Order: sequence, then structure tokens, then C-alpha cells
Amino acid sequence: MKIDRDGVSLHVREDGVSDGPPIVFANSLATNLHLWDGIIPHLPDGLRLIRYDMRGHGESDMPDAPYTMGQLVGDAEAVCDALNVRDCVFVGLSVGGMVAQGLAIKRPDIMRAMVLSNTAAKIGTKTMWQDRIDTATTAGMSALVDATMQRWFGRQAEDRDLIAPWAAMFTATPPEGYAGISAAIAGTDFYTPTSGLRLPTLGIAGSEDGATPTDLVRETVDLIPGSQFALMRQAGHLPCASHPEEYATLISTFLENTGHI
Repeated sequence: MKIDRDGVSLHVREDGVSDGPPIVFANSLATNLHLWDGIIPHLPDGLRLIRYDMRGHGESDMPDAPYTMGQLVGDAEAVCDALNVRDCVFVGLSVGGMVAQGLAIKRPDIMRAMVLSNTAAKIGTKTMWQDRIDTATTAGMSALVDATMQRWFGRQAEDRDLIAPWAAMFTATPPEGYAGISAAIAGTDFYTPTSGLRLPTLGIAGSEDGATPTDLVRETVDLIPGSQFALMRQAGHLPCASHPEEYATLISTFLENTGHI
């Protein structure tokens, strides 16, 4: 389905049970809602599962870059409002985890708990992101793919069968969409507002994550009192892709512990 947000059409998919406890998923830079395909079959029955493509990605519209984190948070808010989602568990990976933090700050009525996966309150530097934006827009996404697969999968990047669909998803991302989201990440520092959050939170990190290392994820999760932290061994930046059953088990246990199911 498509949801309009200030003239930007966002592609949204719903699975599961329409009146079940809602979970909203927000994906990472240069992926789309199919990032979560592998874990869906391993989640408990009876859930309402909502996924969407960020602007500039997948089947959502691509307005002119750059984008701001406020726009990305507003997109997530619009999806939830259009589908009448309240008291959800929000699962965000990488930039999706930044969106989760921003939405929790802005609209606590939407979210009762969140999973911050392979993310942080601040990721990278403005110079680093500008270098990647420049490369994507001048040389194309293929110029970034090998280094990105290494960050995403660690030693598993040698497994060509594993990474092939993800490399294809990465290179299929429009450079302007990549640049837009990258600019939003570069301009975001949530350390102070995230430290004021008080909701059940699970942090997930991969031991071989080259984009958001374990200590960075833990530092952010520790800003929230009472939060939990899980380290996935031999996993990189996309553990839901490389270790879907283990990842789904972590999510399912968190849903049980928070009384969502």
C-alpha cells in the first residue's frame, strides 16, 4: 500500500494479523523493507507486522536530497498515524534505529518499547558521510559496494551466496536516495534527547559490525535506564539477514518480557 506524507508517497507492507499487537520495522541505509524477510517466518503468530521503505529507497518516492532526520521521523509518524498504530514495539536497524529514537522522543503515544539494532545516537562524522555521498553521486553505488559488504557482514562477506542479494539491493538504491539519507544521518546527534527516554529498550549489536561497533551500540543503549543489550557473535551490521533465527528469537523474547505478547 502507499501512504502520502506531505506529497511523498511511502510504500508500506502489512503482514500477520490486522488486530494483533503491532510491530513496526524501519530498515537501514541502502536497504528496503525486504531486509526483514528472513525473520518474519520465525516471529510468533498473532502479530501485526508493519514495514515500510524510507524515502529515496525501495518503492517509496525519492524527493530531492538532502533529507533531514526530522523528515525521516515524520515519515515513520505518518505511517503509524495512517494505520492507527499505538503502543507498538518499534524495531529500527542503523538509521532505522535513529528514527526509532526520534519517534520515541516526539510521539511516546505511538511506541511502548523499542529495539535499537546496530545503531547509535550518533553515527560517523560529517566528513565521512560527505565522502560517501560524493562517491555515490559521482562514481555510482558500485564504487561503494565492496567496502559496504565488509561492514555489513564481516568475515561472512566472503560468502558470495549470502551477500549477493544484499549487494544487489545496495547497488539498486538510487544514489540520490542514498545521499539524502546519508545527509540525515550526518546531521543527527541524539545523545542528549535519548538520555531522557524511559521506555523498555533492547539493544542488539553484531560482534563484526564495521558500521556501528559493539561499544558504540552499547553506549547508546546504556543512555536509557533499565535497557537490555544483546551481542550477536559472528554477525555484522545486518544480523537479521545473516542470522535470522537468532535475531527473531531475541525479538520474540523481548516481546514476551515486555508483555507485548
